[in-house]
Amino acid sequence: MDIGIVGLPNVGKSTLFNALANANAEVASYPFCTINPQIGRVAVADERLQKLGELLKPEKLTPSSIQFIDIAGLVKGASQGEGLGNQFLGHIREVDAIAHVVRFFASENVAHVDGKLNPLSDVGVIETELALADLETVEKRKEKTLRQLKTGKPEYKEELAELERLRELLGQGIKPKETPLTSQLQLLSAKPCIYIANMDENQIIKPEAVPFYSEFVAYAAENKTQVIPICADLERGLIELSAEEKNEYFQALGLSYQSSLDLLIAKSYDLLDLITFYTVKGPETRAWTIKRGTKAPQAAGKVHSDMEEGFIKAEVVAFNALLEAGSFNQAKEIGSVRIEGKDYTIQDGDVVLFRFRA
Repeated sequence: MDIGIVGLPNVGKSTLFNALANANAEVASYPFCTINPQIGRVAVADERLQKLGELLKPEKLTPSSIQFIDIAGLVKGASQGEGLGNQFLGHIREVDAIAHVVRFFASENVAHVDGKLNPLSDVGVIETELALADLETVEKRKEKTLRQLKTGKPEYKEELAELERLRELLGQGIKPKETPLTSQLQLLSAKPCIYIANMDENQIIKPEAVPFYSEFVAYAAENKTQVIPICADLERGLIELSAEEKNEYFQALGLSYQSSLDLLIAKSYDLLDLITFYTVKGPETRAWTIKRGTKAPQAAGKVHSDMEEGFIKAEVVAFNALLEAGSFNQAKEIGSVRIEGKDYTIQDGDVVLFRFRA
């Protein structure tokens, strides 16, 4: 899963990326400090995996991971190439979801690209540029579909109707829902999105009192999008501390500490409708991330393509049932392990042993 970190220049994208990925992307107070996308792969914190490790004591415990991509700041006119906009928009097309960083902090040392702080206006700039880029994509596809209409095939008539509907929605500033066609076209406006409200250390103590925040949350709710308040600068500064030390620091501020990374990943899983299953074969116990609704053979293919092609069956036990049994073999003996075939849909928390023809 790839999450693209986007926003205007100088809103704290690279600082957030460094905090999340424990990376060292260049951070500066001028626009376009980031030109090429920075990529960081991060292990997903997983309490169930840790409990499986304690129970089964494998030689290797491997969590699933998520990839964050720090994409350079977009500016007004990006859809027409301003600020290397075409290049940066192309980077966004490749991600599964967007973490849109919005600036709430004020700073004399970090210039605002428009000279004034206005989160709603900032979001409007980015979303307008994404919509304009999508309109261009839709128009190009429409020209092609009109030519294909001459074949008389009904699917092209249906596609043209959907393209007209997308054109109307984008023209009205309405985000289209994800469909097979929007995915095929890689429409930017249709990608799942989370807003990151980037605040300073004083603001994060009481986000609801921060100027513009209430209006921003209401705007996000109208667009069925969630807001996560984060102090990226603080998270970056605490990155070397242990969990216990971070708890102590936040308690001094009157807050309970929750990793911004863990929170963002949890929200991203909900946003993309992802679940986790586990394999316990041999010396390794491992977590895997898949879309909800994935069938057993396709889940096996996540482990190895040969396992999907030669899939025979899956031996499945629920996470809680395995904990109660104490081992996979004991779970078999008491009847907690089920034999499932090709039509079985993997459930969140399933522990699976795949059987396949090599």
